[in-house]
Amino acid sequence: MIAELRSAGGDCADIEVKSAAGGLPQSLTSTLSALANLPGGGTIILGLDERTGFRPVPLADPQGLKQGLALKARSFTPPVLLTISDGTVDGCPVVVATVHECDRSAKPCRVTASGASYSRGYDGDFELSALEEQAFLAARRPPLFDRAPVADAARADLDDQLVTEFLRSVRERDPRGLGRFTDDAELLRRAGVTTAEDTPTVAGLLALGAHPQQWFPRFVIQASAEPLPEDPVGSRARNQTTITGPIPRMLDEALAWARRTFDTTIVSEPDGTVHDRPTYPYVAFRELIANALVHRDLDHWSAGLAIEVRLRRDRLVVSNPGGLYGITVERLGRDAVTSARNARLVAICQHVRSPETGARVIEALATGIPIITASLSEAGIPPAHYVDAGIRFTVVLQRAAAPATQPGLNETALRVYDALAAGPQSAAELQKSLELTAPNIRKVLRDLRSRGLVEQLGGRGRPTTYRRPAE
Repeated sequence: MIAELRSAGGDCADIEVKSAAGGLPQSLTSTLSALANLPGGGTIILGLDERTGFRPVPLADPQGLKQGLALKARSFTPPVLLTISDGTVDGCPVVVATVHECDRSAKPCRVTASGASYSRGYDGDFELSALEEQAFLAARRPPLFDRAPVADAARADLDDQLVTEFLRSVRERDPRGLGRFTDDAELLRRAGVTTAEDTPTVAGLLALGAHPQQWFPRFVIQASAEPLPEDPVGSRARNQTTITGPIPRMLDEALAWARRTFDTTIVSEPDGTVHDRPTYPYVAFRELIANALVHRDLDHWSAGLAIEVRLRRDRLVVSNPGGLYGITVERLGRDAVTSARNARLVAICQHVRSPETGARVIEALATGIPIITASLSEAGIPPAHYVDAGIRFTVVLQRAAAPATQPGLNETALRVYDALAAGPQSAAELQKSLELTAPNIRKVLRDLRSRGLVEQLGGRGRPTTYRRPAE
């Protein structure tokens, strides 16, 4: 586990590390709630300093930390269930707390005193909004929202080109099942595209509608890229776009956006041919977008939320409302599980074709994740990082291997850093307790401040002290 953290250069979604050099950190309140709400729970490790490469730090009172954790766990509704044990890292003791997932029927896990509840993201803990709390309550019921009829829609609101290709594909690929119905209206009804009254369903409109956003204005993809260094000062985003339409057309447009936006490098192949290679494989991006479109949550709570694509300089982030359904992150790509939150929508999309290329939207054969894994490996990109927060599913692709961390701290800097674990101190106090010269202390403190490991308090006529940032 520690090797994984050091390789990633930071906490993982299900692992939180604290030095706890000054006692039990206050920030554990949000972390305990977030991990209890996280599918599968998570792990908290006390006694490691993330800022110095997950280096062990001395724990003055490990037993007191364990007792404090157990006491804090009872301050939630429902109480957080912990399994606390001792561990060692590099020969030094640490405290390891396994946070068990809260029962689905009792989620979200709240801080009793404030009523706040938290969710775990790929980059921290976040307080849930009232809308997000509704998502946990909705998860207690089986999702059937894709089957509902859209009251004021009509058969004419379906895209004729997409419907024609859908009917052809069904009769070609499933001639003895759904495809045996020769009447088009009956086939569409039995496929769940329309109801007996010829009214399109939610799934039918999303997959085959002429413009589904007339009824579902936030069933869109919001894509943008981080500005480049050469962009004008004040630029907030580039190639920002909102992609609309039925699922096959949105998928085509998302790929077109990727081709316009991803950086490319010129690569020479062993056979002498030269190709442009995108930063991220288009095939992996396509699978991520297709999964987000067909598996996003369709409940009322998520009606105002879009699928988000954010291209940063060092990573690509794809996020959609709604967590995994019927499978865990650990089993993604390992088991041939085809569980679907929107079963009717998935069944329809198996026969939906791209109007531009004729390619199928999805296969529903549990091959998407292996395709993503293989294409990333072939491109020399680290494996995808999947984060299931229960109400939102996020995939992070790193542009390249994690960059090398800054040079390690020397022995003197580590002594100063460790001395500040007890609390703020002045340069004179550090000089005296560590028996160092004033110039040496000032140099070390400047270096620690530049790394973000130390904060300066006071100054300009006031007493100046230094402390470690709060965890």
